[in-house]
Amino acid sequence: MSIRAKAAGRAVVRWTSHVIDMATLTAVLLLVAFAGYALWDSDQIHREADATRHAIWKPTVDEGESFSQLRSINPDVFAWLTVYGTNIDYPVAQGSDNLKYVNTSAEGEYSLSGSIFLDYENDPHFGDFNSVLYGHHMEKNAMFGDIGTFADQATFDTHRFGNLFFDDADHGIEFFAFIHTDAYDQDVFTAAVGDTQRQSVLDSLIAKATHVRDVGVDASDRLVLLTTCSSSSTNGRDILVAVLTDQSFVDAFARPEAEFSRDGAGVDARVDLLASAGPWIVVALLVGVAAVVVVVLKQRARTRGRRGLERGLV
Repeated sequence: MSIRAKAAGRAVVRWTSHVIDMATLTAVLLLVAFAGYALWDSDQIHREADATRHAIWKPTVDEGESFSQLRSINPDVFAWLTVYGTNIDYPVAQGSDNLKYVNTSAEGEYSLSGSIFLDYENDPHFGDFNSVLYGHHMEKNAMFGDIGTFADQATFDTHRFGNLFFDDADHGIEFFAFIHTDAYDQDVFTAAVGDTQRQSVLDSLIAKATHVRDVGVDASDRLVLLTTCSSSSTNGRDILVAVLTDQSFVDAFARPEAEFSRDGAGVDARVDLLASAGPWIVVALLVGVAAVVVVVLKQRARTRGRRGLERGLV
């Protein structure tokens, strides 16, 4: 074989090795970029859904101005729901249908995490016998992600009360039933039933319940149903049923003021900041692994090229 032919062969091998390196590097970088974007996007969704993000709007006895400011931004917001001892602490909106706030934030902007919202057929003053509140079941116990935990008897037993702020006043909610049912259960999801249906609806709710406590509820009371998707079945729904009262209850799970501040600079906010760094650590590890893979593949390609040349010289 002539020297020129051998040189041409070496050039082909080098070019092939270079092409393989570049193709591999491009594929790995694209994979890392996609993984990084997916992690970032997931983190953004959870940040939007985090209850602490809404804390600045929460109405208090001494400060109702912040909630009024939220209502001026989005007049569809009319109430605030808190379930003591959970992450459920959100403004409540009501749209002209039950689709708008599936993907709309309390500020009225597009959001995959949506909002907690009241059935469009319900009275916003909670005058109906059964008022239905919807929210997404999200990871990290965001939105209504905590409702499923009430399937545990101990959680149901120890988390009895909550608060519903509307019409410029606090109202107590006392939970008396946890239900797991199908998304198409009309006995549960028919809002604002008439007077003649009250007793039958109440009986149906209690009959379907996994957990029940006797709080003396009857057909003359007003009920609030918190419902979300269930992670245990495809079309399943988890529902927490409460009786609404004019008397508010003490939050036995309330944290000292030193642990939380309305500007989000408390202990929980700092912990959340550290937790949110997790995805970026994963991205850094992925980049490191990708770099090692590229180096190894490149070295192997060069080794194969040298061996080919050596065979050609023999």
